[in-house]
Amino acid sequence: MNCENKMVTVAVLVFPETNASVVYGMYDLFKSAGSEWGMILDGEPGPHLMQPQLVSAHTGALRVNNDVLITPHTSLAECPPVDIVCVPEVNLPPGELLAGRFAREIAWLKKRHTDGSIIATACSGAMLLAEAGLLVGQDATTHWAWCPTLARRHPTVKVHEQRALVVTGEGQRLVMAGGGTTWLDLALYLVARSVDVETAMQVARINLIDWHSIGQQPFARLARTRQVEDYVIARCQTWVAEHYNESNPVTALVRLSGLAERSFSRRFQQATGMAPLEYVHALRIEEAKQMLEAGEQPIDAIAQEVGYEDAAYFSRLFRRKVNLSPNQYRKRFGALRRTLAGAEAV
Repeated sequence: MNCENKMVTVAVLVFPETNASVVYGMYDLFKSAGSEWGMILDGEPGPHLMQPQLVSAHTGALRVNNDVLITPHTSLAECPPVDIVCVPEVNLPPGELLAGRFAREIAWLKKRHTDGSIIATACSGAMLLAEAGLLVGQDATTHWAWCPTLARRHPTVKVHEQRALVVTGEGQRLVMAGGGTTWLDLALYLVARSVDVETAMQVARINLIDWHSIGQQPFARLARTRQVEDYVIARCQTWVAEHYNESNPVTALVRLSGLAERSFSRRFQQATGMAPLEYVHALRIEEAKQMLEAGEQPIDAIAQEVGYEDAAYFSRLFRRKVNLSPNQYRKRFGALRRTLAGAEAV
């Protein structure tokens, strides 16, 4: 908390492989802290309590994702000391090699961390912290699609794919948000921490921001079902994607692979990071999510359709994997799907 009412300085890192919405979104929220609430209540803006600036390794304007042009305020070399550094998402396919791609940014992040700045990342921006060696032995989160890559490439990192926000490191100076719009959670946390809770609440009220209390778990397992490079296992993945609702699918997979059961299980685990039965459960849960979002079919009917004869067991498994009951999931995400479907029809 900022007890001295000094201006909190923030550097938002900009690079071509990111989205302008997150860069400018964080900038605007920080810039509004303290000023917009008074303007709304009595027509007089209050004092700015945070001073963000856009910083880049690139000189002059640069194009980011979707061909948006951004002109940073300053360069990495000329950026003065700041209280907070924010890293937006790395908008690359999950698993893309990052080594050598962000050398200047990573060196700058390491220097800022050594100098005492809070380093906060949105979405897959946490991958830059890992590449910088700042997450060794630390808790972390990132976009759900990058969580398996983070865990695989940096095995000492304790990846929490279900959490939307993780605060860790010496002095709790490493702050990571998960995927999508959890950068909003990140910004509110930073306002509350560096200014005060009431200012953060004002920012949330003005912008109608709802905290992502459910985390990423409803989406995280989707990344685990991608096809792998092992031809035999990839063939099994293709088959089970169409037959996951059959009885004894793991037995059928072993037979299809032509391997001994023990060898198959070991090879499948190595290729996918999941045991065969766990993988089947993941596919079934993902299909159940789609059905819950799309209609009002009874839970027991959905359980039967995705391969579970015992609806109670399905509900317990769903809650354990998703952190929501099937009914809770339908309530939260079914309405969103219906809203989007209505917008599409206009």
